[in-house]
Amino acid sequence: MTDQNPMTVIYIEDDLEMIDLVVMILERRGFIVKGAHGGRQGLDMVFAEPPDLILLDLMMPDIEGWEVFQQIKANEATSNIPVIVITARAQPIDRVLGIHVAKVEEYICKPFRPQELLDSIDRVMSGNNTETQR
Repeated sequence: MTDQNPMTVIYIEDDLEMIDLVVMILERRGFIVKGAHGGRQGLDMVFAEPPDLILLDLMMPDIEGWEVFQQIKANEATSNIPVIVITARAQPIDRVLGIHVAKVEEYICKPFRPQELLDSIDRVMSGNNTETQR
């Protein structure tokens, strides 16, 4: 990430306090962060102006997170955007399904440390993920 071209992130989450927290963490590192309150607003934002990275909650009342993920990956304009799941679903099977079946780039369980989020973003954006191929 360079100062001339800051990375844009959309965080799709139904908890406004979580959005505020993540915005605060990432803006300190120079990211441009837009919070989307729920899956429907998140999809609208992603399709209108595709970001460099998507952070996605799974449990949302309007559109469940996996449905949001599938719609993003099914759209040619957004299919290569990396997605990091941030969720309270902390069971090992949920993580396995997320990473190995759905092929999300990273899976972070709430609550998380700010450095855990930053490290995940660094791994994903440094090209250590192989999910960006068609």
